[in-house]
Amino acid sequence: MKEDYLRIRMSKRRMDKLRLYATMKDTTMTHVIEDLIDSLKIPEIGNSDARGLEEAALSSTNIGE
Repeated sequence: MKEDYLRIRMSKRRMDKLRLYATMKDTTMTHVIEDLIDSLKIPEIGNSDARGLEEAALSSTNIGE
């Protein structure tokens, strides 16, 4: 599996909250974020292919830049 990297800016307060939550759950911050992403629901609209919606959303972002 190819792994990509995500670099984000956040406030110190949010970073501390994420760090504390991960510590309390005895896991990593990466795992917390991955679990959150995995919990996101991609809505199905009519007969549209959810994969097509996902690809359209990804192409409109600057992922990997």
